Amino acid sequence: MHDTGINQQITAVVRRRIKAGAETKFEVLMQEFMAFALKQPGHLSINVIRPSQRSRDYTVMDHFAGEEDRRRFTSSIEYHDWMRRLRDVSETDPEIQEMGGLAFWFTPPDKPLRHPPSKIKMSAVTLLGVYPLSMLFPALVNPLTPGWPLWLQGLIIAALIVASLTWAVMPALTKLFEKWLFGSS
Repeated sequence: MHDTGINQQITAVVRRRIKAGAETKFEVLMQEFMAFALKQPGHLSINVIRPSQRSRDYTVMDHFAGEEDRRRFTSSIEYHDWMRRLRDVSETDPEIQEMGGLAFWFTPPDKPLRHPPSKIKMSAVTLLGVYPLSMLFPALVNPLTPGWPLWLQGLIIAALIVASLTWAVMPALTKLFEKWLFGSS
């Protein structure tokens, strides 16, 4: 991690191949792990991306308020106990990559982990995703919420933009611009 003096958010991208037939047990364990993890200080959210039909590779995006929060979490006895329990249903140890800022949006779940693209490329693709949504959602939300406080309208619009970027737009744009973002490797 490059220290900029700012405690930027950290996302841990965890890829784990589950043993054949252990998928249901893994999903139950992950639900329990998520309930535990989200109670920890500085732990913002967890997203689990299920594998395609021909795969047993799960991707987990684990978001933290900062690097110190992630270190505190991963050094706890409870965390190590959970890693042992999840290891029992996994074929191998997980691949883990930590990323700051927007880099987690540029990690396709069906591809090997790789270094994130340059900040200028990430910014350009993110702008391509954000701009149309920032025009679309106010045009949809504001007429449906006349008289609502501006802060509440803004919150709804921001939530719609973030959700759209996270689950639809950025995965599609990352796939579309993959060669430009990562090179031809």
